[in-house]
Amino acid sequence: MFHKILIANRGEIALRIIRACKELGIKTVAVHSDVDSESLHVKLADESICIGPAASSASYLNMQAIISAAEVTDADAIHPGYGFLAENAEFAEICANCGITFIGPSPENMRLMGDKIQARQTVTKAGVPILPGTKEAVENIEKAKDIAADIGYPVIIKATAGGGGRGMKVVHSPASLPNAFAAARSEAKAGFGNPEVYIEKFCENPRHVEVQILADKHGNVIHLGERDCSIQRRHQKLLEEAPCPVLSPELREKMGECAVAAAKSVGYSSVGTMEFLLDADHNFYFMEMNTRVQVEHPVTEMVTGVDIIREQIRSAAGLKLRYKQSDIKISGHAIECRINAEHPFKFTPSPGMIDGYHPPGGLGVRVDSAVYDKYKVLPYYDSMVAKLIVHGDNRQEAVQRMARALDEYIIGGIRTTIMLHQRIMGNKEFREGTVDTSFMEKLVL
Repeated sequence: MFHKILIANRGEIALRIIRACKELGIKTVAVHSDVDSESLHVKLADESICIGPAASSASYLNMQAIISAAEVTDADAIHPGYGFLAENAEFAEICANCGITFIGPSPENMRLMGDKIQARQTVTKAGVPILPGTKEAVENIEKAKDIAADIGYPVIIKATAGGGGRGMKVVHSPASLPNAFAAARSEAKAGFGNPEVYIEKFCENPRHVEVQILADKHGNVIHLGERDCSIQRRHQKLLEEAPCPVLSPELREKMGECAVAAAKSVGYSSVGTMEFLLDADHNFYFMEMNTRVQVEHPVTEMVTGVDIIREQIRSAAGLKLRYKQSDIKISGHAIECRINAEHPFKFTPSPGMIDGYHPPGGLGVRVDSAVYDKYKVLPYYDSMVAKLIVHGDNRQEAVQRMARALDEYIIGGIRTTIMLHQRIMGNKEFREGTVDTSFMEKLVL
């Protein structure tokens, strides 16, 4: 096992990793930008070191500074959390060359599954269903027109190296294709340094369902069931729940088996998530794989009792999984609301000083956050300030518990999305569990 882990991240995920390390008896090193020195992860780590100024490019994305910090503090492993360098194959290779363990999958796995075209080809060989689409990058508008006509409208253009909705355009007619194709390539180039795009059939108003997997370096792979992430705004998730309200036990087992088969086919190790689209007829299709821990991992922890971060660390240390598939049981229902420092309905950023902070409590309530009273929410980083997670014996109880917890949650001094989530909890469609990815477009704000 590792003796000291450097956490190359900030905020609640850095704090989450520190907690897991403390329970494993591992010392921790927090890195931070110069404006982040009062952050909670800095205060609770065994050591801390400043790695640069406020801009992420000069601090949390500064590979040289992070490696230097690991060497100076004698850390033998680096946990990247999510975002920043979590899916950067080059950084993982640099860690290996410096004799430092990167807590995540291999660079080869990250490159393979990070390239959406290669990922589609890979999972297809493993028997995972995909939507009709191209098997290689589409280089020009002439090819795009032929492919779209062959697949049939509507289609969706996606960046091969994409994520988070960037480089993604839905096209409903031939007249809209040229502008959408050009815009997708431009966004892909700006966002990922790679203008390549591909085209696939657009699945209208699906549910977004993902399967959590755990894998070790000995070929053992299991899944921890699924999460429903359908409530999104501009492809950014707002709320997640586990299990998916509409999945039958048979479909859950089939999706889980497909996720495990795909991971095994590439020799995957570490935690990861297979993301699927589920259509109205309950047909599911592979969308992408995230080769890191997810923001929404707590809902899976709440219904399975498995500490996903701890298992990720154990896997990176070369230990075998402590669980077999038959050990995993789904108990009750969990919901997570992402609390952002934003106007609840206009979604404009709201950084500033927190003046009055009271998190909710009680049975089945968990708050993952690194903020506190008089903490200053900075404008330089992601706006999420907390994750509120609840667990109930069933979905109805979980919804009621979340509504109660949101009513208790006080974050003064800034605007947050608490009121938005209160609106969602009271929505008839949400309460009935019949939502899809178009839910936010129809919600009256």
